[in-house]
Amino acid sequence: MSNEKDTDEASEPEERPPTDEERRGSEEPESMDRPAQRRDEANNQLDEDEELLDGSDLGSDVRVDAEVEIDESEEDNLLGGLQVESSDDIEVPDRLVDQVIGQDHARDIILKAAKQRRHVMMIGSPGTGKSMLAKAMSQLLPKEELQDVLVYHNPDDGNEPKVRTVPAGKGEQIVEAHKEEARKRNQMRSFLMWIIIAVVFGYAILIAEQLLLGIIAGGIIYLAFRYMSRGSDAMVPNLLVNNADQQVAPFEDATGAHAGALLGDVRHDPFQSGGMETPSHDRVEAGAIHKANKGVLFIDEMNTLDIRSQQKLMTAIQERAFSITGQSERSSGAMVQTEPVPTDFVMVAAGNLDAMENMHPALRSRIKGYGYEVYMDDTIEDSPEMRRKYARFVSQEVTNDGRLPPFTAEAIEEVILEARRRAGRKGHLTLEFRNLGGLVRVAGDIARAEDKEYTTRDDVLQAKARSRSIEQQLADDYIERRKDYELTVNQGDVVGRVNGLAVMGEDSGIVLPVMAEVTPSQGPGEVIATGQLKEMAMEAVQNVSAIIKKFSDEDISQKDVHIQFVQAGEGGVDGDSASITVATAVISALENVPVRQNMAMTGSLSVRGDVLPVGGVTHKIEAAAKAGLETVIIPKANEQDVMIEDEYKEQIEIIPVSHISEVLEVALEGEPEKDSLVDRLKNITGSALEQRSVGGSTGNPSPQ
Repeated sequence: MSNEKDTDEASEPEERPPTDEERRGSEEPESMDRPAQRRDEANNQLDEDEELLDGSDLGSDVRVDAEVEIDESEEDNLLGGLQVESSDDIEVPDRLVDQVIGQDHARDIILKAAKQRRHVMMIGSPGTGKSMLAKAMSQLLPKEELQDVLVYHNPDDGNEPKVRTVPAGKGEQIVEAHKEEARKRNQMRSFLMWIIIAVVFGYAILIAEQLLLGIIAGGIIYLAFRYMSRGSDAMVPNLLVNNADQQVAPFEDATGAHAGALLGDVRHDPFQSGGMETPSHDRVEAGAIHKANKGVLFIDEMNTLDIRSQQKLMTAIQERAFSITGQSERSSGAMVQTEPVPTDFVMVAAGNLDAMENMHPALRSRIKGYGYEVYMDDTIEDSPEMRRKYARFVSQEVTNDGRLPPFTAEAIEEVILEARRRAGRKGHLTLEFRNLGGLVRVAGDIARAEDKEYTTRDDVLQAKARSRSIEQQLADDYIERRKDYELTVNQGDVVGRVNGLAVMGEDSGIVLPVMAEVTPSQGPGEVIATGQLKEMAMEAVQNVSAIIKKFSDEDISQKDVHIQFVQAGEGGVDGDSASITVATAVISALENVPVRQNMAMTGSLSVRGDVLPVGGVTHKIEAAAKAGLETVIIPKANEQDVMIEDEYKEQIEIIPVSHISEVLEVALEGEPEKDSLVDRLKNITGSALEQRSVGGSTGNPSPQ
């Protein structure tokens, strides 16, 4: 019949698996019958991507409506001279690569890697755009004919299904054609079965007059035909990978995937005999490495993959094909192993710095040998151009969410101010956009709950309070509890007690008192520090002890110096930012000179008495203000990093220092004793205070 002929032409195979020659030949891309409109749209998009690869247009311009301009005379304002009333006036780019902000080096690498089909490993802090760049890469890959993957029953060995690749969209046609053939054969068999059953039943009743014999014979015939029909259904191939509706290269996120989801699997079949079993090729499941063929495979936190999975992933990258077998050794699927299935993907691995520690060396070598390694920036220099991009970022978040009211210009300015604060560096903006995007969404939700037409600056300020991290909420609760139990001393003078400052997490400051006491020793004198100090904090205490030994007139070889970090918590103390706090507390206890309790301090300390920069000074200062303290001592090198909220500026005085003698001069009370101590320390350290400039301070910021 003509219908059967058309079906055969569409399906190509007869009722048999393809030969090796056919399978190899079909791996060459063929033309596909796709809707003309979809093909034209895809080609136009790819042409635009090729222009992006060859040109210099990296989406660096912020486009606004035609009637809106950038006022160059006002580039110093928070919007970089952008003259807009709301985020609605800012155009959002269509391509993901144009939406990436601040990671110019990483974006250039992605463009090159997409053009040359190279692997990429991106290392950096969470929320800096790694997954976004990986998705953008799938849109930028060179034009290729995508493929469908079919798995056929192997009549010679049922546990070794055959694999065939065809142009995308043709796999569905082949499967439907085989199903149609099977349906027609089953109809013919059913028609023949009922005729035979009717004849046998008629013979048993009319001639043999044995009704029971006719029923038994009919049942046997029915079961026989049903068994034959299962053999026909087994010839229908399994469409393993279907790219019929894929207009661009596939993108598969395999982050945290178990072995079966990543490498493919074969389902277990409890029925292994009697003709009831499911054909092995029908139980084969594609893994992410197979679905990503001709596209991008993205894996974040590479160190979460076990070594065996990484080894197999390395094989798939090298061979560009990987057989599918059952991942559970106790399952019937372990008996099945397909022919190699194509895995010609571009690998994009990502993670934090610790991701490289547990990464298989050979896998990393292959990525590095056939691709690029990129470190993602955490901050970027504040400039008018970047501020305009951050304004576009707000517009992108509003557009992508689809439910948030547009942000007013004042609301956008407040978001940019928060980006400055979170950078932790003067003259920089944070590039951790995931957290910043959370602030935008919370502010929009607040405005939407009140049915506002626009999201205002007040909504952003409320969002900053509501979107506090868990650490910040704990820190605020910790401060309030200490006030309830009078554990925070913010007035008077006390010997050997200093209010130190620390951070919880990344953005939560707390007041951490340090107490010191000097006692007679039963043996050689030693420094004893308590409060769950970690390695770096212990080293800082040792450095402080060197200064004390050099400074003190008293013989402390027969004395024990006890240092206690009060209520340090379960996390203990890590980092060296409490060095000047410890030094001040011990010197106060040694010399019996009281310390002002209305002040707090933070700073690292060299063995020569130099005060070195630390991290988190903004959050520490705000914590001191919340605790009711009036003065904060910080390293002079950190003076440029202070970006506290306006509400705290009038509450607290900030004193930058560069030497321990300056710390003592501010912190100690009792003029004759204090002056004597400071003069003695200056004499011991020579003229270091006068000769050293602020720029000469060394040391890296500490997380504490």
